[in-house]
This record gives sequence, C-alpha cells and structure tokens, in this order.
Amino acid sequence: MIRVILFLVLLAALGFGAAWIADQPGSVSILWLGRRIEFEVLTGLVALLIGAILVMAVIGLLRWLVASPAMAARALRRRRHRKGTEAVSRGIIAIGAGDRRTAERHAADAEKYAPDQPLTLLLKAQTAQLAGDRPGAEQAFRAMLDAQETRLLGLRGLYVEAQRRADAGAARAIAEEAVAESPSAGWAAQAVLENQTLGGDWDGALASIEKQYAARVIDKEQAKRRRAVLLTAKAVALEDRDPAAAKALAIEAHGLAPTLVPAAVVAGRLYAADGDARKASRVIEAAWKATPHPDLAEAYAHARRGDSRLDELKRVEYLARLVPSHPEGLMAVARAAIDAGEFDVARRALDEITTERPTQRACLLQAEISAKEHGDHGRAREWMARALRAARDPVWTADGQASDVWLPASPVTGRLDAFEWKVPVAEIGGPVLQVDDVLADHHEAEQPAAPTPVIDMAPAAIELAPDPAPAPPQPVPAEAVKPPEPEPAPPPQVEAAVQPPVPPPVEPANDPAPPPRPKVVPTETVFPMARPPDDPGPDAPASAPPRRSSFFGG
Repeated sequence: MIRVILFLVLLAALGFGAAWIADQPGSVSILWLGRRIEFEVLTGLVALLIGAILVMAVIGLLRWLVASPAMAARALRRRRHRKGTEAVSRGIIAIGAGDRRTAERHAADAEKYAPDQPLTLLLKAQTAQLAGDRPGAEQAFRAMLDAQETRLLGLRGLYVEAQRRADAGAARAIAEEAVAESPSAGWAAQAVLENQTLGGDWDGALASIEKQYAARVIDKEQAKRRRAVLLTAKAVALEDRDPAAAKALAIEAHGLAPTLVPAAVVAGRLYAADGDARKASRVIEAAWKATPHPDLAEAYAHARRGDSRLDELKRVEYLARLVPSHPEGLMAVARAAIDAGEFDVARRALDEITTERPTQRACLLQAEISAKEHGDHGRAREWMARALRAARDPVWTADGQASDVWLPASPVTGRLDAFEWKVPVAEIGGPVLQVDDVLADHHEAEQPAAPTPVIDMAPAAIELAPDPAPAPPQPVPAEAVKPPEPEPAPPPQVEAAVQPPVPPPVEPANDPAPPPRPKVVPTETVFPMARPPDDPGPDAPASAPPRRSSFFGG
C-alpha cells in the first residue's frame, strides 16, 4: 500500500513538472556546423531523454556481447551441476532400492558431470559396496580424506571396510584417528571404547568415558553407569591381589550404580571380610530390592563371620521377605535350608515354584532334597530327569552368549555393560534340551495282552502283573510261535496287583484283526524315567518284548 501511494505521488510530481515546463515560454537554439536549430524547451527535454535511452541501450548491447562467452560458460556449468545433482539423487535412490546396474549408471553420470562433489564420492563408494567391489569402495573412501568436509565420512567408511575384512588393528587405528579428528563422533568413540574393553584396558576405557561425556556423546546417567561397570571390573581383577583397593573401587561403583549387582556383591563381600556386617548387609539389600540375584543371596548369607547354618538361613529368609514370592528369594531360602538340614523349609519354598512353572535349578534342588533327606535316589533321579525338560533359569546374557559369571563387556563385540540377567532369548519358547527318550518307554505300547492294573509307586508309575500261567494247548502253526525266552525272576508281590492267572499272548497265524492295544492309564504328573543300571527294579513279564534303551539306560 505504501509503495502504491509513493508511486502515485511520484507520478503526480512528474505530471505537475511537465505541465509547469509546458506553460513556461522559451526556446532552445543550437548553432552547429553553420546551422541554427531552434526548438521549444519541452521538445528539447524529450529529445534528450530519448537520446539517453538510446545510448544506454547501445552500451547494454556492447556489454552483453563482451560478457556472452562467460555467460555461456556459466550456463553450461549450471547445466552440468543440475545433471550431476540429478544423477547423484537417482543413484542414491537406486542404491536404496538395491538396483546395482542403475546405481552404476548414475554413478558414472555423476562422476562425469560433478566429479568434485562430496556426494559423488559417496555415491561411488556405496555403489562399489553394493557391487561387492571392496577395493573400489576403499579407494573412494580414501579419496574423501583429501577434503576436510568429507574426511570424517571417509574414515567411517574405511573403518567399516576394515571391520568387514576382520582387520582389528586397522579398525582400531582408524577409530582413534577419527576421535582425534572429531571427539563428538559417537561411532568412533564407541569403537575405541570397545577395543579398550576387549583388551582389558580399564584405565584407558575410563579416560574414554570422560572424553565422551565432555563431548556430550553420552549423558550424565550413561557416564555414571559405564564408569561403575569399569570400576567393578577393576575391583574384580584386584579382589585377590589388593583387597583394599578393590574395596574402594567397589564402593565407588556401588555409589554410582546402586542396582549394579556385581558391584554390590564385591562391595558386600569385601565389607564382610573386614568384619563390617552392617554395611555389607545394607549394600546387598539395596541391590536385592532392585534385582534379586543368587550371588547377592550368597554374599548376604556369609556377611557375618561365625554364623551357624541356621543363622545363615534366618538371614536369607529376611532377605527373601524384602521381595516376597520372588523365585530367586525362594531358591535362596531353599539353598540355605538344605545346607542347614531344614528340608521341610526347603521343600515348602520350592513348592511355590515347582507347582506353577518349575525351572531347572528348582528341580535340581528338589533332587538334592530327595537324596539328602531320605536317601531316595530314585526320586532324585526323577527330579533330575524333570530338570532336563524344565524351563531355563536366568543367566548372564549378552549378544546371544550366556555366561555363568558377569563380565564387564561382551566377548563378541566388546560392548560395555552388555550382560543382562535374564532368560536366554532362545529359551523363551521352552527349553532347548529335548530328551524324548526319557518318555520313550511311556509312550510305546506293549504287545497285545490282557489289561493289567496299574499302581502308583515312587519314583515313577510302574505297571506290574503277576506271573503268567501256562497257556492251554492250541492248534497253531509252529512258525507263528515265538521261541521261549528264559524265565525271569518273579516280580515283587503287591496286594493291589493280585489278579487271576492270565495266559501268555499267542499270535494266531491267520487272524487278520489283532486285538486292540491297551490304553495308557494316566499316572502321577511327573516325568517317568527308565531304570538306571544300578536299580534292577521289577522285571517285565516273560511275554513282553525288550524295551528300547532310553537316555538314562535300562
């Protein structure tokens, strides 16, 4: 609006000026080459304006003629730049789509029209990677090192290629150079840290953590957690050689990460070694409330020297009550109760686990109770067989690898604080170990025979029958009668199994319809197991064929 007003004001001023000049009398005379030319003032002004316009037009034409070669060159450069940009864009899209031929064609166009562009080098390197040309990719990444703006990108590419050819030394050197070039490069800082943890350079790793935090690669909580892990690793390494230094490191680590189980275990153990049971208990209880763990329970049980087994059981029961009904607490109570000889307490604790979802450790503890309390080795073997098919317990797991002990870094990748206390991923759907032969005898039907009663006997359900009476003579072909087997010892007599004599089964030669197979009677809900070599048990009837060997013998 203001511009419109100004334009109208200017137009009015010009009109007023032209009218004023036209109203003023006067003339202009020019004497040139003996001639006298006279015209009015307004006419002279108009002629002067037209002449100025013509002069400016001529000057502009001359300037355009002089600058036309440069303008043509600029136009060509813009055209080449546009074609190069389009080639790079289409090439990157082709790489994302996995179209190697199209990517190679656009990479060639990009190198032709925009050879000095950083994206052209990136497109060339990625095209070589897509085609499997590792030397070509490395050459493209090395070319990026010459320009400051692409130097870090070139180092990243060379690091990836060094990892692909399993050249750990070159990868480490490239990562260190990248960190020196740009401390805020997260991938380089993480690579240097992983190399240090794999090599056990805890002091160097601590320095790298400080650099990462200073460069804002990690936040404060991550820095505290990683520093606690490294301090715990140092404490574990020094626990036997220098307990005082290990204690100081473990206490600092526990202060940085109170929920870090290994730090609490080492700190509690070293507190207890110095006779400070109160501090040891306080440290372990804080970690137990966040993450119940068997190592914490063991350290808590032995936190006070000179305690009897019953005192240790009471301490573990108090610890378990901090997180009620947790499986680790129940198994810790069972372990302490077995050591104290309180088998009823141990059995009650384990029943809460085995009645719902038994785990391997719970089944093995039940087997230990059966063997130690009454010497019932048959029942113990039954629980051990059940443990084979029970769910796995949590273990220290990192990158698909399980470990019995905690480690500060993954042995596969070197990633710090990678181990987690959890059930391995492969075990979520059920246990890996499937011993089908344990139940082979249970599922295989006997030869056709008269049904016999089934009784329940620990440790497993066993089918017993009395001695068969001699069969009455029947006219059957000789080839249909099986050769007699040696008569086994008579089975133990059980009142529930007493039945009238049953003739031995004979297979008629011409009978097309065999008698129906006996149904399997449901028995106690425990996994049966075959007899081991040291337990002869009751023998099968003479008519029963030899059973298939199972996993446990028999």
